[in-house]
Amino acid sequence: MSAVLALAGGVGGAKLILGLSRLLSPKDLSVVVNTGDDEEFYGLHVSPDLDTVMYTLAGISNPETGWGITGESFRTLERLRSYGADGWFSLGDLDFATHIMRTQMLREGKTLSEVSDALCSALGVDYAISPMTDGRLRTLVGTDEGEMSFQEYFVKNHCDPKVEYLKFDGADDCQPSPVLQDALVSADAIVFCPSNPFLSVDPILAVPTVRELIEEFVGIRIAVSPIVGGQAIKGPAAKMLEELGHDVSALGVARRYMGLCDLFVIDTKDSDLVADIDHLGMKAYVTDTVMVDENDKIKLAEYILDICNLERGN
Repeated sequence: MSAVLALAGGVGGAKLILGLSRLLSPKDLSVVVNTGDDEEFYGLHVSPDLDTVMYTLAGISNPETGWGITGESFRTLERLRSYGADGWFSLGDLDFATHIMRTQMLREGKTLSEVSDALCSALGVDYAISPMTDGRLRTLVGTDEGEMSFQEYFVKNHCDPKVEYLKFDGADDCQPSPVLQDALVSADAIVFCPSNPFLSVDPILAVPTVRELIEEFVGIRIAVSPIVGGQAIKGPAAKMLEELGHDVSALGVARRYMGLCDLFVIDTKDSDLVADIDHLGMKAYVTDTVMVDENDKIKLAEYILDICNLERGN
């Protein structure tokens, strides 16, 4: 397999990207990350999903949470709270440095893609980790308690409100980032990482022309289910599937990807769904998809690349 475009968001996506990075060179792997979660906190531009992937590939992510930086302290946040700041969004001291630099560079006129390149380079990450767009697209969650930003829903309210709809504010004014635009034309395969299909993948698809370019993509298109045995590995994906009227299963996720991917990887716990997924016009593959340690991440990435090579030969 030569050039791979990985679409991701959050911890699940970062895990698989780490595995892919152990098998593919920087020139053969482009990573495009959801930025619908981006928000301003304490006057700083925070890009949670970009940072999760960047910290993971830099080898400094917190292994217990999958996000943030290992060995963090929170003295700055504690002082902000003592000043009266509403500190419900937790940022560590080292993490603050990332957001300070990002905000400064954005104010100097650099694009988010350029900022991401600079931050990755400073941390020794050679892979292209790019936002889905350099424009401002924000995920808004409509709930039974009113409309709120993603971070208000996810962090402040702990995903408790019932989700009624999602809206991607600003999408119409955006365009794909340079890395995404180029990869959609030049890649041999697109990998949908096991990320939340609503909160991580849909914002990427909301960027104008992206969905259409993926639908017309002539290479391999493969997705990994973030639902295993009817449960999400991490985050509110299962809860959202139910509340938005979808089957809480790998099959429910597969239906979301109809027309966007041809191959769908599910966990061994869901092997009984193979025929149903095949009926959707996709080809189901079954393996262990739960990634606990680095070996698991590499094994899953290797499995995906083997499938891509097999399908290219057919």
